[in-house]
Formats: sequence, structure tokens, C-alpha cells
Amino acid sequence: MEATVTTANNEEKTWGGGNEPLGASYGKMMMWFFIVSDALTFSGFLAAYGFSRFKFIETWPLADEVFTHFPFLHGVEAPMYYVALMTFILIFSSVTMVLAVDAGHHLKKTKVAIYMFLTIIGGLIFVGSQAWEWKNFIKGEYGAVETAGGSLLQFVDASGKRVALEEFAVKLPEQRHALTRSEGKWFMEDAETLPTYSVAEIQAGFKAHPDLLVRTETLTEKKKKTILSRADSETRLSTAKYVVEGANLTRNEYGSKLFADFFFFITGFHGFHVFSGVIINIIIFFNVLLGTYEKRRSYEMVEKVGLYWHFVDLVWVFVFTVFYLV
Repeated sequence: MEATVTTANNEEKTWGGGNEPLGASYGKMMMWFFIVSDALTFSGFLAAYGFSRFKFIETWPLADEVFTHFPFLHGVEAPMYYVALMTFILIFSSVTMVLAVDAGHHLKKTKVAIYMFLTIIGGLIFVGSQAWEWKNFIKGEYGAVETAGGSLLQFVDASGKRVALEEFAVKLPEQRHALTRSEGKWFMEDAETLPTYSVAEIQAGFKAHPDLLVRTETLTEKKKKTILSRADSETRLSTAKYVVEGANLTRNEYGSKLFADFFFFITGFHGFHVFSGVIINIIIFFNVLLGTYEKRRSYEMVEKVGLYWHFVDLVWVFVFTVFYLV
């Protein structure tokens, strides 16, 4: 339905959702409005991340030490390899989406369906990979301890190589008890699930291994974590209060707690966008198979979904750069 504006001399038509302005349909214009608004949202998140990282730059985790896992290669150091593979898969899915849109312009139903299917597969692989990455991030690999003052202490050998808690911690004949709500202790600060080792077991194991040293989360001028002497290591370890395994919204074995908060929020928000895009692509894919757009003689819906998918891919390029490369 078109709106009109009546003047003294004539009647002028205003845009009513046709092919104006900018030669774009109403649906395309609305998609562009959504993309611009969503881009501003992501920009705000990434800007907040940047400011927080700059403020706590000395304790910010090093990406090469955090994202080192690769599927089926347990124990193999592969820093950033899988994240790079995830990025390639998502970018490749953007290429297949371009091919689907181009096939739609030529009204080639079969090719549209094939390229849409490949795009969906790429999106599913990316979402699954991100879930796998979250699992490893939450579980952790080496473990650390947190002091009463909130500082994070990690463990290394004489050569500076990280050492996991399980490699030196000892089991002491002590009884640790997990607090539960059913026992009326829910209001206490202790977590309901206990870590694998207690602080005392870590301290005892450290004393039994004189070749071990403590590494703090503070970065040196060469962007390396500060390694303390044996005497300083024992002094700092004596102030330990919590055993930290993995990362969550409370503690983070990799470094600054804010890093984990931003990681979960921003990558989770982007992952939700990718998952939503996959669902929409599946719907469009079945419409293509049913011949819905073939009957309309227009595959504009594929093009509109393609705009969203390209936006999601572009956002990941910025997230990948900020979180993993910079």
C-alpha cells in the first residue's frame, strides 16, 4: 500500500515498499538496516574488549597459550591452528553463498540447492567447532592457583615449559567436602564442585619437586610471563587460596578474568548469529527444493539471506583478529 502526499498543485507518491529508494526492494532495505544496527552492537562489544585489554595489558592471556588444541591430536601443541581452520571454513561458506546467489540470478534451481547445502554444512562445522573450543577452554589444560590477593600463579619447569597440576600434585590423607544447598551451606562462597586437588596438595607437590618454578600472569617487556626464582616461588605459593582449573565467569587459569567474560559473551553472541543463520539457510534450502522461488521467478530471498551470512562472516574476521591475532 502506497502513502501519498497532497500538495496544492499535484499529488506525489512516497515510497510504499516498492523498488525505491536506491533501487532496492523493501526486504533488502530492512536487511541492511538490521545489519547496520547489529554491526554497531558488535562494534561496541569489541571496543569494550579493547579498552579492557589495554587497561589490564600486563595480565592479559596470550592467545598462543590458550588456544592450542586440535581435534584428535591430544597433547600436541598446535597454537591457533584449529581457530585458523574454523575461520577458513566460515569464509569458504561465504564463497558458496555467493555462488548460490549468482545461480539464483540465473534461475538455476539445482545449483542454488547445492551451494546452499554446502553453506549449511560449513555453518554447522563452524558452530560445532566453536562448541568444541568452548569445552576445552572451560576444562583447561594445566591448571593454576589463585592467591588471596587475586593473582594467578602457574607452574613451569627449569626450561620455562608449562607443567600441569597433575604432574606434581600429591594426594594427602585429608577429607574435602563439597558444599551443597541441601546441607544448608549454599550461602557460602565455596563452589559446589571441588577441584581435583586442594591447595595443600599443590603446595606439598611443589615442595617435593625442587625443579619447579612459579610463573605469574604479569607480562614482561618481551611479552613473556614472569618466572620467579625458587625462593620467591615458595613465598608466593604460600599465599595460595584457590585451585583454578579451566575458565568460567568467576576464575580463569589463563590470566585476567575479564578475558574469559569477554570470550564467552562475544564468541557466544557471534555463535548465536551463525546458528540462527544456519536455521534460516535450512528453511530457504527446503523452499528452493520445493520450487517456491522457481514459481516466483525470483530468488531474492536467497540474496537477502546471503547478505546476513556475509555479515556474520565479516564480523568473525574482526573477532578473530581482536581475540586471536592482536
